[in-house]
Amino acid sequence: MPEQTIRWGILSTAKIARKALVGAIRASSNGELAAVASRSGERARAFAREEGIPVAHGSYEALLDDDGIDAVYLPLPNSLHREWSIRAAEAGKHVLCEKPLALDPAECLEMAAAASAHGVSLMEAFMYRFHPRTERALEMVRSGAIGELKQIRSSFTFPLDRPDDIRWSRELGGGALMDVGCYCVDVSRALAGREPVEVRAMANFHTTGVDRQMAGSLRFEDGLLAHFDCALTMERTQIYHALGADGHLRVVDAFVPETEDTIIERFDVENELTRVSVKGDDQYRLMVEHFADCVLSRRPARYSAEDAARTMKVIEALYVSARSEGAVVAVG
Repeated sequence: MPEQTIRWGILSTAKIARKALVGAIRASSNGELAAVASRSGERARAFAREEGIPVAHGSYEALLDDDGIDAVYLPLPNSLHREWSIRAAEAGKHVLCEKPLALDPAECLEMAAAASAHGVSLMEAFMYRFHPRTERALEMVRSGAIGELKQIRSSFTFPLDRPDDIRWSRELGGGALMDVGCYCVDVSRALAGREPVEVRAMANFHTTGVDRQMAGSLRFEDGLLAHFDCALTMERTQIYHALGADGHLRVVDAFVPETEDTIIERFDVENELTRVSVKGDDQYRLMVEHFADCVLSRRPARYSAEDAARTMKVIEALYVSARSEGAVVAVG
């Protein structure tokens, strides 16, 4: 491969690939989109034709056997992340895998071990982490812009009206917490800068067994609290608040902003508002470029599979609590 470019293959024709990653890879400064794979050759060829991708493979195995591919983006259902990330690592391909990285902490660590054993990079595709506004909000909290952090609130909801959508399948790793609540858990951990010690949650469950709505709380050892709600049955919201002793921050359209300039709202103790403007950007492209740069420079990605395992420890505890009528559950 050219010294400063990696060749990408997309392992699936999932909607998110078409919506975000095709354009992100094409716009990146250090990657080229070389191939796509599907379990159906017809689907792969149609996707490649519509998106102008040079090579279409009629199986995932064929893409992994392709010597013209250096890294794969993996947007398969959550239940398939472990298997195909490990198979990709065994084939010598670097892996950018959709969030959540796996179904539980043990799977995350198994995937990390496979990547290490085969000398490839593995990273969870939490794209919002790479947006300049996310980085600025974290910096403001850590620098004391709102005083000592006391509480975190977050919400990510939207209406999922397709009854055959894979997110309604428990076997495929669906549910509100796994699909959008994981953002709330992740941003709470990031803002806190440490891990919660216990959680509690209440949920409404779908007939398929997945959570369609959940409200939960995380408690950190020093008393910091984080509250969140997520749902597949409500109007679209995506927001988080960081509340401190000297004011609070509010970030709207928090996880999937557009590429225009964005705002962080800072309120002081008198509730006076200051709008902090942050230049917009394509968070998917920034994520792809970061991962490719780590591959090319042979350095660790900013976010490890071990970090993903810590998120999954919290999610695992939240599910135990939700299925135990809101009992307090220790993390890990």
